[in-house]
Amino acid sequence: MTELERVPPGVDPNVPSSARVYDYLLGGKDHLAIDRAVAEKLLAVAPDSRLVARANRRFQVEAVRHLAVQGIRQFIDLGTGIPTSPSIHEVVREVHPACRVIYVDYDPVVRMHAQVLLADSPGVEGVQADLRRPEEILADPHVTGLIDFDQPVCVLMVGVLHFVMDEEDPAGIVAAFRKRMVPGSHLVLSHAMAESAPEAIAQLTMATAGSPAQGRFRSHDEVLTLFDGFELIGPGLVPVQDWHIDADDAAIPLLDRPPQLRIDGGVGRLSAGSPPYSP
Repeated sequence: MTELERVPPGVDPNVPSSARVYDYLLGGKDHLAIDRAVAEKLLAVAPDSRLVARANRRFQVEAVRHLAVQGIRQFIDLGTGIPTSPSIHEVVREVHPACRVIYVDYDPVVRMHAQVLLADSPGVEGVQADLRRPEEILADPHVTGLIDFDQPVCVLMVGVLHFVMDEEDPAGIVAAFRKRMVPGSHLVLSHAMAESAPEAIAQLTMATAGSPAQGRFRSHDEVLTLFDGFELIGPGLVPVQDWHIDADDAAIPLLDRPPQLRIDGGVGRLSAGSPPYSP
């Protein structure tokens, strides 16, 4: 069977997908030629990008494990991407089996994998939806049936908001979820940074222009504003390879020098009296 014959309905094999590019960088198998081409162009100027992808994933895993230990039992993973083991529900359920997880992604390939992965996992749901329409996600019956917004929840936006352009209001997207979250809830977020090497930014921008995988590199100060209303915990907003809240995780570095492609991550805790969002 050819690659084109394996393309799921609704997928254009000539358009790169951020989820599939990321899967390729992580060493997965669910990607097309167009995705590999984008990834290889990035690797040509930023060969440590595979390690950055792994560091981003480790940041996510460490953050949700820590929050589950702290008592969070509900997780909404926005921009899930191709499932990678350990998945979020696997990590948090090692801490407490009652944890509930919603996976959200607009990519039909992700949805296809989620249907298989979650078929026998009560308390875990997959939703095909676009992060840019948060109210639709928040009103989805899978979400409302599984998540109790009167209790603390962790919302994950890991490696996804840099695919949201300024005119699509990334701060407003975060605020839509924040308004539904009670004090004690958390935001886990990572983002491609404008402090990356100019060659990496230029290559990735050129390779993905006009596609759903095009990105907006933001500065440290710009990404900090996405945490408005949240108090950063642990080391704050730092490169993902440097984000550690547990000593055991900090003992095994993935990168021994600043990478060409920089991704920063942080975890914010919602406190009482957070200000409303003003566009």
